Amino acid sequence: MGSPILFGIAEVGYFVAMMVYIGYFIFKGKAVGVAATVVAVAAFLSQTAALLFRWLESYGMGIGRAPLTNLYESLIFFVWCLMLGYLIIEFKYKNRTFGAFVTPLAGLALGFIDLTGISKEIEPLVPALQSNWLLAHVTMSFISYSAFGLAFATGMLYLVLSTEKRTEPSYIFWTVAGSVFFILLAAMGADFLKFKVIGTSPETIKSYLFRATFRGGGPAALLSFIASAAVIFSVWRYGHVLKRMLSSFGMTLDFLEDINYKVVAVGFPIFTLGGLIFGAIWADQAWGVYWSWDPKETWSLITWLVYAFYLHARYLRGWRGNKIAVLSSIGFITVIFTYLGVNMFLSGLHSYGES
Repeated sequence: MGSPILFGIAEVGYFVAMMVYIGYFIFKGKAVGVAATVVAVAAFLSQTAALLFRWLESYGMGIGRAPLTNLYESLIFFVWCLMLGYLIIEFKYKNRTFGAFVTPLAGLALGFIDLTGISKEIEPLVPALQSNWLLAHVTMSFISYSAFGLAFATGMLYLVLSTEKRTEPSYIFWTVAGSVFFILLAAMGADFLKFKVIGTSPETIKSYLFRATFRGGGPAALLSFIASAAVIFSVWRYGHVLKRMLSSFGMTLDFLEDINYKVVAVGFPIFTLGGLIFGAIWADQAWGVYWSWDPKETWSLITWLVYAFYLHARYLRGWRGNKIAVLSSIGFITVIFTYLGVNMFLSGLHSYGES
């Protein structure tokens, strides 16, 4: 059994786990919760084995590199780190509710892979990647990304439970942000159903992304925008139902805020060291300059500043509650653009990481 089969099993497993966790969130049956955990663990173990097999396969091909050097491998590794962090939290705190919010992030990443037809071939490293800094820089960056993803999930949960009135800025933020997240996931699913596998270059990805819906033109685009507005309005109008369902799980705001802070406190120094400092050293070796204001570097700095402000506001300004939860959510939005948006819509020295 090779890595493609194991990755396929893991992918199906994560999507099944997502649906079962959502089912547990809705119906609260203990057996459903246990089933969700079992499926998630099985998928995680399959993915772990797939990563190891892919690494060994590269040595068998005479390439011998860690499976972290292109968009496909980095997305897979991000999902692996995200699920590892989630499972640690679930087993430590005995709470499965997070699964309904974390597994869709994994599903979105895997859906992006299938939508775009990203190359899954094991290829030799380009010269810029042939460095001993590769493993440390990329691994630490994605460990921090996954920590920030968990902070996003806990921050959104906090906002759902803490807001009361529909006119509150925090209420409007979580209803709109949460709705947009699931709208984009649905739009990517529509692209996949209509166009199947679409291509392997950023140009073809940009050409087809959301073409079945928002960029389809004519009635399809109009209906997509109307449906999106209806979804956002419905979530805004009936957000109290979601709050009531979450409240029944006994999660406290203090608990969510504590988890939110801890994962950011872990992710921030890892990102600082691995993402920025190690990246700068590697850049100097590869390109002869520590910092060149490349789009990826610039957006990495923006992400770092957002989380630095998060910690500064919490420690020195005494910010708590909704402000901190919103900051952690905004931070993850910058992470997504740093990771995917820059590769797809901007060009620069990091273009080798596109696909």
